[in-house]
Amino acid sequence: MTEREIFDWILIGFAAVAATVLPFLLFVTAPYGRHARKGWGPTLPNVAGWVLMEIPAPIGMAAFFVAGGRYDVASIAFLSIYLLHYIQRTFVFPFLMKPGDPDMPLSIALSGFFFNVFNTYVIGRWLFTLSDPYPAGWLADPRFIVGAAVFLAGFVINLHSDHVLRTLRAPGETDFKIPRRGMFRFVSSANYLGEFTEWVGFAILTWSLPAAVFAFWTFANLGPRARSNHRWYHQTFPDYPKNRKAMIPFIF
Repeated sequence: MTEREIFDWILIGFAAVAATVLPFLLFVTAPYGRHARKGWGPTLPNVAGWVLMEIPAPIGMAAFFVAGGRYDVASIAFLSIYLLHYIQRTFVFPFLMKPGDPDMPLSIALSGFFFNVFNTYVIGRWLFTLSDPYPAGWLADPRFIVGAAVFLAGFVINLHSDHVLRTLRAPGETDFKIPRRGMFRFVSSANYLGEFTEWVGFAILTWSLPAAVFAFWTFANLGPRARSNHRWYHQTFPDYPKNRKAMIPFIF
């Protein structure tokens, strides 16, 4: 079999796993953050767990870019946009978290690690080697312009929502509070809304099936968790706003 044939089977399998994970996570909430619980094996400090989960993405994508040898404007733009998210998520976000968050199960960190290995392969290998080269004027194509705007909107929502969550509690406070600023006025998990929006934008700006599978994976992972967060808020706060949705305004 050629690499392209192997790649196609990997991509099909990757999408099929996402379709399986989505209903599974509707019934089993991953045990980290506010949903942390015992019984999931050894744990890591939260910061170490996040870095371990995410680090294959920036390193792997840069490696596939170099290995592919496509140094055209479109490829550089794709790499830069991808790294914009993952450098922040890997090397900035974990170190901004407040001390005292529950440790992360090693099993969760490793599942995220291997997910990013596969995801980076299918996106990076496609964009920088297996796809037809993008035309010189791709950055002026409406698909790139719209997709980049959607991605940046999601990136801003994601950053702002993380900031809102970090600043909910004053120094020394440990109790949970209701977030009320930004997109939290509409959804319980505005940070997940931002991330999902980013990868929908990335799928549009690259106009590629692997990136679309990643957007589907993002929803398969974050959608059920957003619903769990939404249910937790309602159970914890009797006065929780009734008109909010879990992750997508007015829809879900």
